[in-house]
Amino acid sequence: MKLWKLLGIAGLAGVAASGVVVARNQRRRAAYTPDQIRERLHERLAEASRPE
Repeated sequence: MKLWKLLGIAGLAGVAASGVVVARNQRRRAAYTPDQIRERLHERLAEASRPE
């Protein structure tokens, strides 16, 4: 029975840790202005359409 409790606690810790990572990424994405996002998209498009 202790094994299941440990697995449950480990699972909850994993879910909490992944939630922290998602929240951090969302905050970083929300910090960009619309002009910065547009500029980055244009850069990525130019990089993707450049022949190798």
